[in-house]
Amino acid sequence: MPSNRPDSPEYVPGHDLLAGKVVVVTAAAGAGIGAAVVRRALEEGARAVVLGDTHARRLDEARESLAAEFGDERVRTVVCDVTDEAQVGALLDAAEEYGGVDIMINNAGLGGTASVLDMTDEQWSRVLEVTLTGTFRCVRAAGRRMVAAGKHGVIVNNASVVGWRAQEGQAHYAAAKAGVMALTRCAAMDLAPHGIRVNAVSPSLALHPFLAKVTSDDLLDELTRREAFGRAAEPWEVANVMVFLASDYASYLTGEVVSASSQRA
Repeated sequence: MPSNRPDSPEYVPGHDLLAGKVVVVTAAAGAGIGAAVVRRALEEGARAVVLGDTHARRLDEARESLAAEFGDERVRTVVCDVTDEAQVGALLDAAEEYGGVDIMINNAGLGGTASVLDMTDEQWSRVLEVTLTGTFRCVRAAGRRMVAAGKHGVIVNNASVVGWRAQEGQAHYAAAKAGVMALTRCAAMDLAPHGIRVNAVSPSLALHPFLAKVTSDDLLDELTRREAFGRAAEPWEVANVMVFLASDYASYLTGEVVSASSQRA
């Protein structure tokens, strides 16, 4: 949705880039990138969008709001924890009600801040399990459905610039996001013979209420200063890149990790 921030660009209207498609998005409730890509998909003409998230209340609120704006028949919600294979399967089962998944957008991830000197095995494993293994689990499940249905589908993963660049206290998250990039490239090769494309987006700083809540003002200021435009991205600006990769305009792109960032090299 458009932002009230005075430095934000003008919101871009939809152009039916995903007309008739069935889109599944993980971690899609709330106000982050996942929620933004759901809205963009609906604005771009998706026939239906299935939202997955671990937060039932936020899912219900998202469904009520989106259904009122875009029509009840185009929005479906399923509680889904990407660390649970059965729940991932149930999320994709919901897409079968509309003819099966055409576009899978894997947005779920978990962060945190800890020095490697203090990081516990549990902290490390939890971030890897959600952010990397959860993405793998969704790529595998969606890929199998697309192959079985004979669909030339699209999978878009959410990576991060910390998969390329060092940041203090982010060893677990950076390792997970670097893994998502490698997973994207290798899965793209496995699925290309079936006509399925797999790409990823690598955002730097996309500001939303949850990030502001868990990140100090000093760190946000420091990260913002690294951006060439002197501001954080709006979540919908990252969602635009995801929608492009999911659309037929990106028909020859696979195995790519596209930086959605204005960070200086």
